[in-house]
Amino acid sequence: MFVKQISIFIENKSGRLAEVTRTLANNSIDISALSVADTTDFGILRLIVNNPDKAEDKLRDAGFTVGITDVIAIAVDDVPGALAKALSTLDNTSVEIEYMYAFVGKTKDKALVILKADNKEAAVEKLSAEGVYVLKAEEVYNI
Repeated sequence: MFVKQISIFIENKSGRLAEVTRTLANNSIDISALSVADTTDFGILRLIVNNPDKAEDKLRDAGFTVGITDVIAIAVDDVPGALAKALSTLDNTSVEIEYMYAFVGKTKDKALVILKADNKEAAVEKLSAEGVYVLKAEEVYNI
């Protein structure tokens, strides 16, 4: 049910993002979603890829500091207000969303969103109970 997200600690200097993407490309690893959070000196690059275990190994081999985090992928109607409705299902729970970002692609009439929640099991349970489609990891890796 959960999707493995790759998190890479990178120095904030020219060429580092290219180096990450080149490493992945050279190993036939496809990026489906990404987010970069940065400060003056470093950044955290978060990726959803088609083969997270291989990506972790190849990036470590290339000298990067890499972590794996379980996240949730949801599909919402691609219309105004659909994301707000989905997120509202978590309003009155003890689940907090730590961060989120959009997926590069989308399925027919659905927008895909990656969520990191402090209580991922409760988030999936509540979202599913309210009719929000939570994607399986295999579905995400094959998009």
